[in-house]
Amino acid sequence: MKALQVYAGPRAREHLRAHGLRPADVRVIPAAAGGPKGLALLPLDRYLFGSWLAGAAHAPHSVHLLGASIGAWRMAAACLPDADAALAQLGEDYITQAYPHAPGRPPSARVVTRLFGERLQERLGTRAAEVLAHPQRRLHVFTSRGRRLLHRPGRAAMPLGWLGAFAANAISRRTLGGWMERVVFSDPRVPLPFALSDYPTQRVALDAKNLAPAVLASCTIPFSLEAVQDVPGAPAGTYWDGGITDYHLHLPYADMPEGLVLYPHFTRHVVPGWLDKAWKRRHRASAALDNLVLLCPDPAWVAGLPGGKLPDRSDFKRYGEDEAGRQRAWRITLAESRRLADEFAELARDGRPFDALPLL
Repeated sequence: MKALQVYAGPRAREHLRAHGLRPADVRVIPAAAGGPKGLALLPLDRYLFGSWLAGAAHAPHSVHLLGASIGAWRMAAACLPDADAALAQLGEDYITQAYPHAPGRPPSARVVTRLFGERLQERLGTRAAEVLAHPQRRLHVFTSRGRRLLHRPGRAAMPLGWLGAFAANAISRRTLGGWMERVVFSDPRVPLPFALSDYPTQRVALDAKNLAPAVLASCTIPFSLEAVQDVPGAPAGTYWDGGITDYHLHLPYADMPEGLVLYPHFTRHVVPGWLDKAWKRRHRASAALDNLVLLCPDPAWVAGLPGGKLPDRSDFKRYGEDEAGRQRAWRITLAESRRLADEFAELARDGRPFDALPLL
């Protein structure tokens, strides 16, 4: 049984049939929100950023790394000089995370925010200059900034604000922009190779002061963590998980003048925003993804993992106080996911032409 599936948009499929896939073809790599699901992609990340992309290290173009939530953490680690080691450390940090809490109760948002923020500062904040000095990779961290009742929400206003956001998103994704705007913290050296005109957006330059706070904001799941206030250098306000506005980073990639988008993902669909999960018609591929190559686990292979699924946040409740059991299950998934990297390495070996499934 194969572990890896490859899907691609029409333009990307033509390229793969004619030329295969080489490191020099890649201009953009997105990384989705999705919490623990991202663990299954770490072995593939380690191969891509620690080995395969080194084949294009001296190419004249930049490679843009886009991340929301855990994807932002993954892509920031991938910009470090020791990307393979940094991504391995991310996996260990994620698996062993534990927060003080009363028996039978989840940890408080304040405790999670404080301890997780300290970890990000240790892993990324102290090395921000290295992240932003990579000779080829350019980091872009996606966050969601509240508007209206979500701009400075109090305890009473926040549930009402989220109710308004859900209602607005039910009308249309763009209407959600009245409640939540996208703020992208970007490496200032080179702009993204496409415009972000699909949704209300502001751009902020990444620097040593705001890198760790921006990644923390991008990882801030509402109610599970405390929202980040006033990220340095950014518009004043309240910042949450980048997955709210850009769950799977369904962006106008086809507007790029050249090159491909290589997307290691945990599912075969590219869902625009977190609030769109319930709207299945918004999960379909669009012309914006014509130049995208998507790498994802085969559902049949996933069925053989612990619990018959990828790790997710429900595991914290499922395992409860059995931290050892959760960690054991997640380590098994991480080890088994090495197959994704091995199969990609064989598929892309020597740039041999191959076919991909059409994006769904």
